[in-house]
This record gives sequence, structure tokens and C-alpha cells, in this order.
Amino acid sequence: MWHPFRDDVQYYEERARGLLASAWDGVPGALEVFDDVPLTEEGAHIVLAQAHGCEDWKALETHIRRPRPFARAYQAIEMQNPGELKAIITRDPWLVKASGTNGNDLLGLAAATEDERVVEVLLNDGADINHQNVHGWTALHQAAYVNLPRLARLLLDRGARTDLEARGAGGTPLTVALFWGNRETAELLGTDPPNLRTAAGLGDLGLATDPEAGRGYYRPHSGFPRWWPTDDPQEVLDEALSWAARNDRTEVLKELLRRGARIDADVYRGTALAWAAYRGLENATRALLDLGANPDQRTTFGGPMHGEGVTALHLAAERGQLSVIRMLLDAGADRTITDANFEATPANWAGHNDQGEAQALLSA
Repeated sequence: MWHPFRDDVQYYEERARGLLASAWDGVPGALEVFDDVPLTEEGAHIVLAQAHGCEDWKALETHIRRPRPFARAYQAIEMQNPGELKAIITRDPWLVKASGTNGNDLLGLAAATEDERVVEVLLNDGADINHQNVHGWTALHQAAYVNLPRLARLLLDRGARTDLEARGAGGTPLTVALFWGNRETAELLGTDPPNLRTAAGLGDLGLATDPEAGRGYYRPHSGFPRWWPTDDPQEVLDEALSWAARNDRTEVLKELLRRGARIDADVYRGTALAWAAYRGLENATRALLDLGANPDQRTTFGGPMHGEGVTALHLAAERGQLSVIRMLLDAGADRTITDANFEATPANWAGHNDQGEAQALLSA
């Protein structure tokens, strides 16, 4: 049985949607929870309630408001209070092996807080370092997602596996790190799976011993839209170019283009230039522009309500990447161009995200 650890109903609504998305993606742990329940929003409500020992959603709403040991332990983690956490699990040692909503254990929740002290408490008291939630996610996946190399080293030293998959075939911690361009952590996580996109993200195309394998992972969470990767060689090349760019691997960009990758391809939520600009990567941005990337190329990015018809300049503005903004403007980027969702200029994006310097630069 899963133990609730939050008392707001909206949190469980989001977990139900995430559970349904993983089941749609064919993630084994999520499919197992649904069993013969339909893969619908109503079905997700049913299975989430029943997994918490409740008859229906209304009963779950009452259940989550009752204080329980697992919730108290989670609160100690959130407060980054290792002493209180230790006292709680000393009283109730079963907590380190228990699972909360969507199969999340305390160790996985602690990794999300970025606090190595609470992680140490749980590991020293017997937490399973390789526990996977219903999405297949482990504590090491979380360290890769947030780009926490020190936490990743700690977990690796204590026996964390680098080959466990989350949210699709090939969804190793390395894949998660490279998706976001978290190369500092990625460099600790091996080379599995050895496909072209991971090789490109690591800056060594020779690592691609099986270029098309393990590409079932394509979105880190349900906020990104559904998609199904294919084994189309063009798609494989285009995706590799994007992963090289977001990890600032300028040494392989030219070779991927020589092999036939398209510099303007938006193979899944972002061209190579869009990712380089979003990450604020001066070297990759400059290299792509020198290789012929169009600074006004429109692309998708992130979730459907985040980026539709955006340009690299919008994304650099959102994050306040001043040097990249200047580079794009010098390359002729149109500062008046508007995106498809909000009909907003890059300056508007900067202002909406409290990037005052970027907004001033783009409004000059």
C-alpha cells in the first residue's frame, strides 16, 4: 500500500495524470498498477485511490488529511532536518522500506531536495538505493535530472546502478542527465545505452555501438507531449545533433552535419540552436550559427503550453542568457518576432520571467 505524504488534493490529481502518462508510454510499473483498469483519467483516479487503500477518490481526499508517520518523515526531509528524520525512522524503522504515492520511497523524495545529509540518514538506516517508483525512477535518476554531481557520486559510491531504466527503454540516469544538458553529472554515469544520441551528448561518436537502441525514453515527465521515436536514420541523426548541442559538444556538431543531420530539425521539442540558447551555451550557439543555423528558426520547446513557434531568442530571453542574446542579435535575430501561443516577443518573455536585464537589452 502507498502512503500519502502531501495533504493537497491537486498534488494527487497531478500524480494521477503522471501515472496515466507512464502507462500510455508502456512503462511496466505503471501498467502493473492499472492491471485491468482502463487507461483513462477516471481509471487513474481509481487505481491511485485503491493503491492508497481507499475505495474511491472521495475517500482518498479524506485519507490524505490525516497525519501519518510517512508524511512526518517527508516533512522532515522537506525541512532538510536530518536529526528529526533520524528520530522519526528510529521510532518507525519500517519507513525506510515503505512507498508513498506512485511508489516513491523516502530516499527518492530526499534526492529531490538536494540535501545529502538526509540521503545519508536514509542510506545508513537501510533504504534501498536502487528502489524504482512506478515510472522506474531511482534516486540516481533524480540526481541526474537536477544535475547534482556530488549527490550522484555519493549514490554511486554506495552502490547505485546506472543501468536501471525509467519512463521507457533506455531511460537510464545518463539519458536523463543528457536530455537536460546536465553534462557535469552525465560524465559520472557511464555510457549506457550506447546509441547515437548518448554518444553525441558525451562528445564521442565512437561510443555509438548501437546507434538506434534504447530510444524509448523521450520525455522526462507528462508535461511534455506524447511521441513515439522511430528507427528512421534521419530522425536518429537529427536527435543526436540536438543532444550534442544541449550538452555543448561542439566537437561533434560538424561531423553529425556531415553525416546528414539537419541543422533546422525539431525532432522532439527543440532544434539544436533552441537548446543551446536555452542552456546559455555560448560555444554551441556560436558554432551552430557559424554552421548555418537560422537565428529566427521557429521551433517547439518543452510542453505544448510552453513553446510553440518560438525562436532561440525567446528561450534565451526567458532564462536571461545575456551573452547568448547578444550573439543572436549580432547574427541578425529578429527581436520583434512573436511566438504562436502568446503572440509575445522575446522582450515580453524576458519580462514575464523577471529577467530585467534581458528585457532591457531586447527593448533597446
